[in-house]
Amino acid sequence: MYYVYIIYSNTVNKKYIGQTDDFERRLNEHNNGLLGTFTKNKGPWKLVHLEEFETRSQAMIREKYLKSGVGREWIKLNFKI
Repeated sequence: MYYVYIIYSNTVNKKYIGQTDDFERRLNEHNNGLLGTFTKNKGPWKLVHLEEFETRSQAMIREKYLKSGVGREWIKLNFKI
């Protein structure tokens, strides 16, 4: 299974959208500064939303949508972040 997730940090008032095949590992990586500069040392990151997909291509399509203008609007309407 593959997951698309939205995490949020109160520390920097930012959200991050990503996809992975192991959400628990990925959240741990975000919170321990093991990933790129956007999330490194800006946590703690908390889960806002998680979706599950059978294939990586499905997850990547959804991630791309959530990062688009329409997707960002959907996030604003559905979550208080």
